[in-house]
Amino acid sequence: MIIDIISDTICPWCFVGKRRLERALSLAPPSDLEITWHPFQLNPDMPAEGMDRREYLRRKFGDSRGSGAYDAIREAGSGEGIEFNFEGIVRTPNTIDSHRMIRFALDYGLQDAAVESLFNAYFIEARDISNRRELLDVGALAGLERGPLADYLEGEDGSAEVANENQMARRTGIQGVPCFILDRKYVISGAQSPDLFVQAFELIERGDASVGEEVPEH
Repeated sequence: MIIDIISDTICPWCFVGKRRLERALSLAPPSDLEITWHPFQLNPDMPAEGMDRREYLRRKFGDSRGSGAYDAIREAGSGEGIEFNFEGIVRTPNTIDSHRMIRFALDYGLQDAAVESLFNAYFIEARDISNRRELLDVGALAGLERGPLADYLEGEDGSAEVANENQMARRTGIQGVPCFILDRKYVISGAQSPDLFVQAFELIERGDASVGEEVPEH
């Protein structure tokens, strides 16, 4: 089974969705599993250096606290063993370099490890993942070699591809993430329950899923 995951590295629901997918895979592991992560930028116009977190929240929610918008995320994260450290985050980063790193990791079979390392760095350790020195440390924790990764990030390789994939996702109607596309047949939008993923796995195994069909929410 092929699973394409469209996400952003600063999307907390994407972190929750990753955990729920992992639980589903442990319950009903599909055969010949292949997972690929694809970029989506929630803030494509974010300055390269990122933005002060308080200012970002003020612009998004009207105040610097988020107006309780993260309460549901905290609760969902806690249920998946994620203790979000939103208070510790000082800057909201531009995510293009973090997506480039994920793209780089694909060639080494370390995409999932890179995504996991980025989520932990940003949401739990409150690190600035738009800072390339931080990214080198985060990449090393995922098993990537610092030298080749540093050379890659210093250039422009992958930048156009990340931008193009982001635009393509939006053109196909994806407005929010995470979005999971299973075997090019079933679309699961949002951080759905493990049971819903398992249901989709079973439908695909039976050949009941059709291209572009969306799994109904319970």
